[in-house]
Amino acid sequence: MKRILPLTAACLAGFSIVFFASRISISAATPPDLPSGHPEAVLDLTKPEDVSAVQGQWRYSDVRLIEVDFATAGQDGQPSGPLARTYDYTPHAGAAAYDDSSWEAIAPQTLSRRRGHGRIGFNWYRIAVTLPQQVDGFPVEGSTVVFETALADYAEIWVDGELPRALGQSGGSVVAGWNASNRLVLARNAHPGQKIQIAIFGINGPISDPPTNYIWMRKASLEFFAGQPEAQPYAVEPQEVNVEVVRLDPRIDRIVPANPKLYKLAEGFLFTEGPVWVDEEHSLLFSDPNANRIYRYREDEGSLTVFLEPSGYQGEDVAEYRQPGSNGITLDPMGRTVIAQHGDHRLVRLDDGGGQRVLAESYQGRRLNSPNDLVYRSDGVLYFTDPPFGLPMVFDDPRKELSFSGIYSLREGQLRLENDELSGPNGIALSPDERFLYVGNWDEQRKVVMRYPLGEAGRLGKGEVFFDMTRAPGQDAIDGIKVDREGNLYVSGPDGLWILSDQGEHLGTIIPPRHPHNMAWGGQDGQTLYLCSQDRLYRMRLNLPGIRPQGPNPPTERTLRHE
Repeated sequence: MKRILPLTAACLAGFSIVFFASRISISAATPPDLPSGHPEAVLDLTKPEDVSAVQGQWRYSDVRLIEVDFATAGQDGQPSGPLARTYDYTPHAGAAAYDDSSWEAIAPQTLSRRRGHGRIGFNWYRIAVTLPQQVDGFPVEGSTVVFETALADYAEIWVDGELPRALGQSGGSVVAGWNASNRLVLARNAHPGQKIQIAIFGINGPISDPPTNYIWMRKASLEFFAGQPEAQPYAVEPQEVNVEVVRLDPRIDRIVPANPKLYKLAEGFLFTEGPVWVDEEHSLLFSDPNANRIYRYREDEGSLTVFLEPSGYQGEDVAEYRQPGSNGITLDPMGRTVIAQHGDHRLVRLDDGGGQRVLAESYQGRRLNSPNDLVYRSDGVLYFTDPPFGLPMVFDDPRKELSFSGIYSLREGQLRLENDELSGPNGIALSPDERFLYVGNWDEQRKVVMRYPLGEAGRLGKGEVFFDMTRAPGQDAIDGIKVDREGNLYVSGPDGLWILSDQGEHLGTIIPPRHPHNMAWGGQDGQTLYLCSQDRLYRMRLNLPGIRPQGPNPPTERTLRHE
C-alpha cells in the first residue's frame, strides 16, 4: 500500500523514503513579505546602551571624488572603447570584509550630527552587530530582524557585503526616496551570536542641485519580529548584486566580460553545494547538505522546489550531523542523476523507474567516509572524492571506518582506490580532453590543486601540484572545481573563485558577496556559471562555455513514498 506523506520533519524519523517519478511538485516558499505591524522588540542604534547590546561600534568616513581612466562605450554598448577621464570615489567600503579599523569611531548619539562638507557630498557609516540572546525579554532565536534607517538625504545599504537591486526597485537596499524612512530584512530565522555587517552610503541631495546642507542620520534601529522557523528558502526575481573581478592577466578578458553581471536567484538556505545543470528541464539541481535536501531551480520559471528529501541520510541520529545530506550531484552518460550522500556514506543513482540504486558504499569491507564530489568520464568511468567532512566529528568521528581520505574510480561496478595522499580531497574535474583529473585539497595547511594523468582503463598516474594557494590570504581552503572548454579551471579558493589557465597560471579571481563553494555550467549555450554561495544561489554570464555532464533522459519530479 502506498501512502503519500506531507513534507515535514516528522515524516523523516523511522521511515525509509524513496522518490518516484511524478507530476507533483513540492514548492519552497515564495519570498516572504517584509514584516509589518508592531515588532516584539526594538534596539535603537542611536543609543549607546542599545549599540552595546549588539557589541557594535559605529565607524565613519568621508568620501573623496577622484579622477580615473575608464573605457568609453564601444559598439557593443559595453566599456570596450578607448580610455577617457571620468570620476570615481574612494573608499569603496561596502564589502563585508572591508577594514574600517582606521576610520573615526563615532558615538551613537552623534549620528544626527551634520557630516560631510556640503554641496556634492557622499559618506559611509558602518557597524557590525552581533545578535544577542534576547531583547527586552524577547528571544532572538528564530526571529526576523529588520533594519530601519532614514538619512538626509539619500542612501544605499549594504548587508554582509551585498547590495541587491532589481529593475524598478524602490526601498530595500536602495532607499525609497528623498529623506525617506527605509526598512530591509537583515536576517530571517535569526540566531543569537549571528554577526551582520551593515554599511550605509550616504548621499547629499537633491543631486541635480547640490544643497547647502549636509548628510546626517535621522534614524537607525533593529526591529525584532516573531519568526517562522519552518520558513523555506525562496526564489527571488533575479536581482543584480555587486561582484568584484580581480584581473591579474589580460587573458582573463576573454573569460569575464568587461561589464560583468552577477544575479541573485534564491536565498535562505543553510548551505548550498554540488550543483548540476539538467539541460532538458532547463533547471539546476543543487544540494543543501545541512538541511538534508536537494533543490531544483527552474530558470525558465524562476521557481524553486524541493527535489529530494532526505537527500543523504535517513538515520534516526540525523540531529548529530552538521551536514547529513547530499553534496556533489552529477549526471551519468545516460542522463541519470548520481548523488554523493554524506550521512549514508555512499553514492547512489536515481533511476528513471524510481528508487535509488547504490553504486558504491564500502571499500574492502569498510564503509566510505562521506563521498563529496564526483565526475564522469565520457566512457562511463566515475571518479569521486571521499573526505570525512560529512561526519559529525570529521576526522575523529567513531563512525569513520577508513584511516585515509581517498580518491576513487568506479568502472563497470568495480571500485578502485586511486590515491590516498590528500587529507581532504574535495572538488574534482576532468580536463576537456580527459587526459587529466584535477582534485582540490581542503586543508588549511596544504591548499593545493593536484593534477593526475589518466592512463589505460582510467587509472591515475603520479600526481603533481598544479597550483598552490596555501600562502594566499583569505578564508577557506579549496572546494569545488569546474573547467571550461579551453581548459581553464574555476576553483573555489580563499575568498573567491580563482580562474587558472590550463598551464597553472592565476588569471584572476571573481569575488561575489558570498563565497562560492561550488559551481556548475548551465544555460542553453553553457556560458552561464551558477554559483552555490553559502546561503545564496547566484548566476553569472561568462564569455566561454564550460564542460558539463550531458544526458538524454534526466529524472523528473519525484514524490515521497513510505515503505
